[in-house]
Amino acid sequence: MQEYKLFIDGEWTGSSSGETFDDFNPATLELIARLHKASKDDVQRAVDSAEDAFEAWSRTPAPRRATILFRAARMLEERKEELARLMTGEMGKVLKEARGDVQEAIDITYYAAGEGRRLLGETTPSELPDKFCLTVRRPIGVVGLITPWNFPIAIPAWKIMPALISGNTLVFKPASDTPLLSIELVKILTEAGLPRGVLNLVMGEGSTVGGAIVKNKKIRAVSFTGSLETGKWILGEAARDMKRVSLELGGKNPIIVMDDADMGMAIDGVLWGAFGTTGQRCTAASRVIVQEKILPLFQKRLIERTKLLKIGNGLDENVDIGPVINNTQLQKIARYIEIGKEEGAKLVLGGRIIKPLPGHFIEPALFSDVTPDMRIAREEIFGPVVSLIRAGDLDEAIKIANSVEYGLSSSIYTKNITNAFKAVEKIEAGITYINAPTIGSEIHLPFGGVKSTGNGTREAGTTAIEEFTELKTVYFDYSGKLQKAQIDVE
Repeated sequence: MQEYKLFIDGEWTGSSSGETFDDFNPATLELIARLHKASKDDVQRAVDSAEDAFEAWSRTPAPRRATILFRAARMLEERKEELARLMTGEMGKVLKEARGDVQEAIDITYYAAGEGRRLLGETTPSELPDKFCLTVRRPIGVVGLITPWNFPIAIPAWKIMPALISGNTLVFKPASDTPLLSIELVKILTEAGLPRGVLNLVMGEGSTVGGAIVKNKKIRAVSFTGSLETGKWILGEAARDMKRVSLELGGKNPIIVMDDADMGMAIDGVLWGAFGTTGQRCTAASRVIVQEKILPLFQKRLIERTKLLKIGNGLDENVDIGPVINNTQLQKIARYIEIGKEEGAKLVLGGRIIKPLPGHFIEPALFSDVTPDMRIAREEIFGPVVSLIRAGDLDEAIKIANSVEYGLSSSIYTKNITNAFKAVEKIEAGITYINAPTIGSEIHLPFGGVKSTGNGTREAGTTAIEEFTELKTVYFDYSGKLQKAQIDVE
């Protein structure tokens, strides 16, 4: 077992309080690390460090900033397998998914580095003679980043790399359940040449460390991925200082299966969309809305396929489903399964905590006879629980899909192009897949949702740069006289 410190002003330093917390493997309950717990004073030191580093970093030409990110991307590639195994041991997701998580970090690092030679503005004609108009992007300043445990290196990289290439300096708090990948990412960026103070890592409780980040007046923007309730609190607190806020707050994602769909492909999609990462994704497919004509056969085949999934330690290459992150989440999932039964839904498969295994394991659960008003069909469970919902036709399916407060990812399986385009037009979601499950975005495309999924911002793609820059409009008047815009127009 190793002990890990905070990273402030380019140094690994102990917490001012001397407090620590423990990190456990959710598959074995083995203690794998002890970490220093930041205090409010430590957060202030990190903010001060970032503030001191901002001028030099923001004045560094973006292509030079990019060279550091390109170097870091290559280092991530070289260490991909090592990082994936570390992730499986700390977070629990199966090894093939952990490799994908690291690959996302690699991809976004290369992508953000490429933006170092773009950071595009626009030029446009002026309405007056001898006048030139353009826009430029400027860094915001000191930015606070707060990330969840389910994608322990991908989501931090989705935030860190665009923020860095844009010229910001950072105070970063990873989830307490999965800090080790964030520590390794900070080490890689430091080794790649990131200057002292540009990236500061503080770990600990959200109420203490996250709260201190959000309330600090020197932090000009906050990017958060996590729960709806915490997001609402952040938005309210940040408004006091008019901070820029970016929120990604979860989903209750539907897969619609029409009677003309390729059933085998749709079942493959449901299995991956619902049970990948043990259902612990904001994009997880927790509602499967099936046209009533095919529902009995679809349910039968889905049960048969789900029974074949192997549960266990994700380091075993043959395992399909790993553990839940911690006991609190395990008990939450188990409680939702009881709620589903109490509401009148029929548990047709699974849903039991697996006692013989030492870790936090639960069987994937399938509910039938679910109605859209049930809590299991409306509330984010964040576990391997699927509600099968009957729909008479596409209009009813879309109405059901839109009946929840979230709107992140969505999917429809159909061979009918009219159905596909109608779904794209009418489903209330930031992402819609045709004949693929409700997974996330490729890194060069925007990621985010509508309604209570967030506050309208998008991560990745060109929107990643928008999240971490201020837009300035610039006018050059070389007419040699005072021009008064519309007043001068004859």
